[in-house]
Amino acid sequence: MSSTITIVHNAEPETKVIEDTTTGLDLFGDDKSIVAMHLNGETVDLATQLSAGDVVEPVSMTSDEGLSIVRHSAAHVTAQALQDIFPQARLGIGPPITDGFYYDFQTEPLSADDLKQVEKKMQAIIKQRQRFVRRVVSEEEALREEANEPYKLELIADKGHPSDDDNSSVEVGGNELTMYDNVTRNGTVAWRDLCRGPHVPNTGYIKAVALTKTSAAYWRGDQHNAQLQRVYGTAWATRDDLKAYQTRMAEAAKRDHRKLGQELDLFSFPEEIGPGLVVFHPKGGILRHEIESYITKRHIDAGFDLVDTPIISKGDLFHTSGHLPYYADTMFPPMTVDEEVDAEGNVRHQGQEYYLKAMNCPMHNLIFRSRGRSYRERPLRFYELGRDFRYEKSGVVQGLTRMRGFTQDDSHTYCTPEQAGDEIKMLLGFFLSILRDFGLKEFYLELSTRDASSSKFIGSDEDWEAATEILRVAAESTGLELVADPGGAAFYGPKVSVQAKDALGRTWQMSTVQYDFNQPARFGLEYTAADGSHQQPVMIHCAKLGSVERFIGVLTEHYAGAFPAWLSPVQVVGIPVAGEFNGYLDTIATRLRERGVRVEVDESDDRMQKKIRNATRQKVPFMLIAGEKDREAQAVSFRFRDGSQLNGVPIDDAIDRIVEHITSRDNADPTSPDGVSAGE
Repeated sequence: MSSTITIVHNAEPETKVIEDTTTGLDLFGDDKSIVAMHLNGETVDLATQLSAGDVVEPVSMTSDEGLSIVRHSAAHVTAQALQDIFPQARLGIGPPITDGFYYDFQTEPLSADDLKQVEKKMQAIIKQRQRFVRRVVSEEEALREEANEPYKLELIADKGHPSDDDNSSVEVGGNELTMYDNVTRNGTVAWRDLCRGPHVPNTGYIKAVALTKTSAAYWRGDQHNAQLQRVYGTAWATRDDLKAYQTRMAEAAKRDHRKLGQELDLFSFPEEIGPGLVVFHPKGGILRHEIESYITKRHIDAGFDLVDTPIISKGDLFHTSGHLPYYADTMFPPMTVDEEVDAEGNVRHQGQEYYLKAMNCPMHNLIFRSRGRSYRERPLRFYELGRDFRYEKSGVVQGLTRMRGFTQDDSHTYCTPEQAGDEIKMLLGFFLSILRDFGLKEFYLELSTRDASSSKFIGSDEDWEAATEILRVAAESTGLELVADPGGAAFYGPKVSVQAKDALGRTWQMSTVQYDFNQPARFGLEYTAADGSHQQPVMIHCAKLGSVERFIGVLTEHYAGAFPAWLSPVQVVGIPVAGEFNGYLDTIATRLRERGVRVEVDESDDRMQKKIRNATRQKVPFMLIAGEKDREAQAVSFRFRDGSQLNGVPIDDAIDRIVEHITSRDNADPTSPDGVSAGE
């Protein structure tokens, strides 16, 4: 018996006659670039049988969704291969992630040789083209089949409430449990795993896969749980894509800010201080100072008022703001102080709980509320480089990009609802210009909205709809691409964030602007309107760099440590051909310092070529070399980061050239005119 379905391909609908037994494989099986399909809006395996009236759309391997399916399937192959080699290994969770996948195992620590062995076994499984076969099972069947997998048993018990936070949602969810069997060509089941799916039709669809590293990981991300071994891998649609990714990762490893921070003597993370906390060395301190000074000046020039608040507060403040009920897990535990006890141990005066500040907005609200406010002050903008502290689990802190202590370039605008749209447009333009000043050029915007089904968000539907529309209109006015982020809003209101691409094409979340209609009410904020009535302002949260520390990490990787001259901790190094020219270069260095240039003269006993190599490794923008001919001519020779050189430049011209380049804040490297190099 036949019937019709609708196939949507490249947005073009097509009616097709099918039989009762027709599956997605019958429609798309000849095209190995199609790995799954949308069936009436739901993503399913190609082996799913179709019915009359269905609307079907193929999912390409090269799409984001298609790659996630390939990567999740590759995670299953990884687990199958590892358990074949190490039968005692117990299975955790194996989700797709950005650019790859991981799978957690309870097993002994894995070596690089172990990974090579697993990867070799994976290739054998892929060549066998084992089919991924989905089965719906009852809870009793799942418990029986997974009796030897304790972590799977826990997931089965949680089937009604999986989490995206710990990736358990890739295993279980909804009202049914499903198993995936890996079936060989002779029909035997080679391996099975609890999983929601979908998966590629067979392992042969996995064209380009590689394991990348291992690490320790706590079960479900909780440090109170067992520590497992996490195997990371990556999978792509083609071998060329995989090779390009590996090339990018090799370059990213060279640019890792933690590595460069040590090599350039910028910052470090002493174990004695604790995870997620950084100390900046003198050179890093200069870099940080330049960034903070520039961002602060831009705010003052734009009409922001500079404020400053303490890093600790009574806990009641964060109850008033509404943060504690939602962010208690990410705030450091309270400290109880001021308790008075008599000689017998009786409490005469109850202590009070103090919290380290995790955000600046509650204190800015107190500044607003400290005196009467008039409509004539609207919009009122407070700006602070505020030191904040958030409790991140030790397993997720990462260099400068995810920390427990950080500095936010935080501002809060208090304005009327009518002013909010124009204020947000101004803020978007303001922080895009700041990011461009630091050399970031490619952006798109993300609009984070609430999940109406979640109890996390406070406020009325009407307030959320109005705030979201104001942000949407402001974001669209920039002309940048606007991407939806459902459920990603803060608990008090929607936000727009700037996603910036670095030199390797990686995306980083930078500036954010958030519309808040809740905190003004919670703090009783008001101003006197023109008619004498008392009105409640709208509050707009905004961070331009995100956090100063994270921004330094991003810039370090973006420039591979070769910062623009205006940001470089050392802008000029003087290199004498011999020790007798130290004094000559010292005199030039003094003149440069008088013009505000950061300069050093290498007066070590090293030979000149080694001094040049040292300055090159330190990525100094300008090297000034001087010998007998230079001293006689009252000149210097320039050497630039690209290795080019310009000889016989008069001292005054050299100083002017350096100062002009630095003060222009040109983010390009200084080079000799027309590529003139040494000897030309």
